[in-house]
Amino acid sequence: MTLHYEEHGNQRMPLIMFIHGGGVSGWMWDKQVQCFSDYHCIVPNLVNDESSQRGLDFSINNHANVLLDLIAEKANGKTVIIVGFSLGAQIALQMISLKPQLLDYAIINSALVKPQPFMKRLIKPIVKLTFPLIKNKLFAKTQANALYIGHEYFDLYYQETSKMKMGTLIKVLEENMSFNIPENFSQASCKILVTVGEKEKRMMKKSAVDIVNSNPNCKGVVLPNVGHGVSLAMPDFFNEIVENWVNNVQLPEGKVIK
Repeated sequence: MTLHYEEHGNQRMPLIMFIHGGGVSGWMWDKQVQCFSDYHCIVPNLVNDESSQRGLDFSINNHANVLLDLIAEKANGKTVIIVGFSLGAQIALQMISLKPQLLDYAIINSALVKPQPFMKRLIKPIVKLTFPLIKNKLFAKTQANALYIGHEYFDLYYQETSKMKMGTLIKVLEENMSFNIPENFSQASCKILVTVGEKEKRMMKKSAVDIVNSNPNCKGVVLPNVGHGVSLAMPDFFNEIVENWVNNVQLPEGKVIK
């Protein structure tokens, strides 16, 4: 599998990999890449134009392995930090469980780890019924608003989602709805921060609690006054979280997950 990615910053410094969520791509991390220009930033695009147009299958496990191989190639003994949002956070959890020895720090933002088999069965008929809306700009704006995608990125967001094949969208959603905490996650020794927005759905908050309780190296924080997409909604606040976590500095205030 060929995975497209971008590199930024100082390649002699610690490596940060930013893994985007579903429905967006690497541009969602632009404000983070700008902030962490002193680091070696790697930003993969999980579903590129070629794979989407051909309707290729998407797999959390396959992408986790490819990203781990990329880290092994690029890290060269450096400190490694991975930051994942939503679907990207699920991939990050899988990466931690597969090869924890490669990673030093992880930030898991808004990962769903409670499989929903009933909803998974509905994905195909719902997507088939609603798929024409993917090219409707009003619908796209509603979806973008839910993810805190502002005017700056809307045209890019709309262009990318309009190109996605139905089969790709179905597979991504099925993977997302089927994911649970990987078997070996409890044994990982890297430092793991789990975050979820105060305004997110109850299922997301329960998932954050489950992740925190599954590994003694986890710390969890409920981030105030934000829903699904804190890095886009409040980039400066999120950047502070990342920087403080990596530098072992006190985190911004938020409700601690127990």
